[in-house]
Amino acid sequence: MAVAGFYGRDAISGVTGLGLISNPTAQASRVTFRECYTSLDRTCVIDGDTIRLKGEKIRMLDIDAPEVRDYKCASEKERGDRATLRLVEILNSGTVTVVRKGSRDVDQYGRSLRIVQVNGRSAGSILVAEGLARQWSGKRRPWCL
Repeated sequence: MAVAGFYGRDAISGVTGLGLISNPTAQASRVTFRECYTSLDRTCVIDGDTIRLKGEKIRMLDIDAPEVRDYKCASEKERGDRATLRLVEILNSGTVTVVRKGSRDVDQYGRSLRIVQVNGRSAGSILVAEGLARQWSGKRRPWCL
């Protein structure tokens, strides 16, 4: 089971003993991630770069993953499905921390823009290292060649 922590405006109080550094702006709770199946799922992985945590949609701001819904070709869909499943595994492998970074808080779709870390390492960087996502360059690039 993963432990999730929030940093930034979402924070309420400090928590110790759950694998997080004591921080007066941290909140943690025990959660388990799975794939999202409906819009009612509160803690789940939507796709390779978007999760829902306790109802809040979070876009991982450091990566771009292939689409699983509005994909342009079969290979994008297949890679997007693999990235989604792998992100579930990554998030369930340790302590999850959600960190606010940069000046933008939300994107044009109302998703919170955050770095999602597991055991102090960016979950996005793991997906990039495994070839399932790429570093966010500031704009979307096609996955189909």
